[in-house]
Amino acid sequence: MTALSYLRFFADLYDVPRETADDRIGEALDELDLKHRERRLGDVSKGMKRKVAIARSLVNDPDVLVYDEPASGLDPLTTNYVLEFTRDLSEEGKTVIFSAHNLYHVESICDRVVIMNHGEIVARGTVDEIRDEHGEVDYRVFADGAVDGAEASGDRYVVTVDDMAAVEAVRERVADAGGEVLDIRTREPSLEDVFLSLAGDGRVRNRRPGGDPNPRERP
Repeated sequence: MTALSYLRFFADLYDVPRETADDRIGEALDELDLKHRERRLGDVSKGMKRKVAIARSLVNDPDVLVYDEPASGLDPLTTNYVLEFTRDLSEEGKTVIFSAHNLYHVESICDRVVIMNHGEIVARGTVDEIRDEHGEVDYRVFADGAVDGAEASGDRYVVTVDDMAAVEAVRERVADAGGEVLDIRTREPSLEDVFLSLAGDGRVRNRRPGGDPNPRERP
């Protein structure tokens, strides 16, 4: 079957009128940027098949959708299309239950999150609520000279502390040494940091999927 014949088949199963079905199918495939709609599904890429599967879930215009790992194994461009499309569905008023192991994807699109470990719910709420309850925030003070506890960071030195009182103490030490504080940044834990902490593995901190550091820093 081609993408169009496949989607029309499912529309028929739901008794969706052909004209209505074609409008929904065309709109979904346009938003997902799916070309080659008359190509046989057996001859298309995994990403195109995933887009067709998402379009299939919309032919009967449901209020609630369940997507299990919709972006798993896709190239970055297709992943972005899928995530943006999922976000658009939410903005249109649909409820999307989004299950994924890639917590960066969850963090970027989900309004509310449930974290499970060994079949048990260990945290729930918005990303900010979960981060506030289970994460640890630290502060990085950058200065132009070294003081006790500082580490070299390029042509600057950085001291990492746990609260604003400690930030002020570092500022005073830097001033006493004749130096200047250049920047102060707050580093928040990612959702993956929180999950690893709740799962009992504190060995990996501030990491993104793929192993790249991803501290959530803001001035």
